[in-house]
Amino acid sequence: MKNVIAVIDIGKTNKKIFLFDEKFDVCLQNSTKFKEVLDDDGFPCDDLESIENWILEQIKQVQNNPDFHLKAINFSTHGASLVYLDKQGNRIAPLYNYLKPLDIKNYDDFYKSNGGVEEFSRTTASPSYGMLNTGLQMQWMQKDKPEVWKNVESILHYPQYLSYLFTKEITADFTSVGAHTATWNFDKMEYHPWLKAANINLPEHCKRRKSNLYRN
Repeated sequence: MKNVIAVIDIGKTNKKIFLFDEKFDVCLQNSTKFKEVLDDDGFPCDDLESIENWILEQIKQVQNNPDFHLKAINFSTHGASLVYLDKQGNRIAPLYNYLKPLDIKNYDDFYKSNGGVEEFSRTTASPSYGMLNTGLQMQWMQKDKPEVWKNVESILHYPQYLSYLFTKEITADFTSVGAHTATWNFDKMEYHPWLKAANINLPEHCKRRKSNLYRN
């Protein structure tokens, strides 16, 4: 029986799983594609429910395989994607597409109150990219989806949500938070104060903990 680590890579087109042994050799790999579905505005988005089910089934197959002893799971996904959870830890919104149109002009006041587009972009390492800035996605949710937003308890970036499926831990990671999200102040190396002003609480980052749920 080989000790293995599962690496699940969720790209925009292909969804893949790799098993690496202790020598970092690939023992098994599999990939699939899913058709997009429509969000509540009729815009295409990932079929997150199908992706979740595929991941859980792939991991179950590895755990049931007598040739492998699963030691850990690691997730990699495309960026600029958020998952919203309610108080019960249930997902309450689609995985909105970062290609969804967002009129930057609606956020002129936001940028002005935070030093202007150029300074804010420098401080947060986040050019004004619209939905590609997950911070603006959050503001869009507040403004355009108030009935959903009032039930939001936790916000996770995509990789941390997939980890949450197994650990049930609300965490963040520097890679997700720092990737042009408009939420991280690189001068002070902490979340930008606009989040507190907007009453948005994001999880602490780099919380590391071994979980028995990762083990066979």
